[in-house]
Amino acid sequence: MSKIGIVIVTYESEQTVGDCLRSCPSGVPVVVVDNASSDGTRAEVARFAGVELVANPRNEGFAAAVNQGVEALDTEYVLVLNPDVTLLTPIEPLCETGGDLATGKLVNEAGVVQKGFCVRALPQPMTLVLEVLGVNRLWPENPVNRRYRCLDFDPNHAAAVEQPPGAFLLFRRDVWRKLGGLDTEFHPIWFEDVDFCKRARDAGYVARYVPQVVAAHRGGHSINNLNWRCREVYWYASLLRYASKHFRRRAFRGVSVAVILSSAPRAIYGFFRWRSLQAFTVYGRVIRLAAQSMVSGRVQQPDVCPVLSKAVG
Repeated sequence: MSKIGIVIVTYESEQTVGDCLRSCPSGVPVVVVDNASSDGTRAEVARFAGVELVANPRNEGFAAAVNQGVEALDTEYVLVLNPDVTLLTPIEPLCETGGDLATGKLVNEAGVVQKGFCVRALPQPMTLVLEVLGVNRLWPENPVNRRYRCLDFDPNHAAAVEQPPGAFLLFRRDVWRKLGGLDTEFHPIWFEDVDFCKRARDAGYVARYVPQVVAAHRGGHSINNLNWRCREVYWYASLLRYASKHFRRRAFRGVSVAVILSSAPRAIYGFFRWRSLQAFTVYGRVIRLAAQSMVSGRVQQPDVCPVLSKAVG
C-alpha cells in the first residue's frame, strides 16, 4: 500500500491536468475530482490508466472536492495538487520531516522560486485591511506584507511554516479527520486552505517546508476561467468569512469597513478596465455583503454564479 495518495481538483483544466498527471509518481494512487468541467478535462483524465475520476454533476467548490478526494483514498498521507502543478522531484521527503503538514518549493515555468506564494504567514487583521485597500500592491515592501508573504524567507532551507499553499499541500489523513476536513463554507474557492492551516496550527499541528521537493506551478489556471464578476464577489466573501471565523469582533468589523471603503474606487477602476457598468453592480454587492456581515457578525453566502451552478448532463 502506498504511503501517499494524491488528490487533484479540476475545473476546466484540460490544458494542464495531463502534465500534472504525467508527473505523478508511478504506484501512487491518484484521485481527480472534477467540478463539472465543460471542456475536455474528463476525457483527458480518462487517458491515464489507474487514475480514479470523481465526476461531480455540479461545481461543489474546492473544499468539498478535496474532501471527496481524501475520502476516496486510504493512505496515511494525502498530497493535494492543483492541476497546473507539475512535480519535478520525488515527493517522499514531504512525509519524512516529522511534520503534520508539509509543502515543497514551488517554481514558475522558468525555474524561479515563487516567493510570496510558496510560503506565507497566516493573515492578521491588518494584513487583510492592507490587502483589500490595495496597500500591499502599491507598497509591497511594507512590514506587514513582508511578514505575510514571507519575503525574507530563504527558500533553500527547511523550516517550520505557518501557511503552506493549497496548490501543493501534504497532510496526514488523521489530521484532516480530526479537523473535520476542509471547511466547505468557503464556497466555491479561496481561503479554505488558509483556514485549514490556521485550524491545524491552533490545534498544535506543525507544518514543514521541504526545499528538496520541487514542483513547477503555472498559477491561476482555473481561477482565470471564472467570470470576473464571480471572482470579485467570491474572493471578498471568502475573505470576510475567514475574518469572521478567526478574528475578534472588533477586528472583523475593521476588515469589513476596509472592504466597504475599497469597493468604490475598485468599481470605478473596474468600469474603465472592463468597460462595463456591471462593475458598479458587482462592487455594490460586495459593499452590501460587507455591511450586512459587519452588523450581523456572520457572512452571508452570496448568490450562486451561473457559471458555477450549471449541471452536467
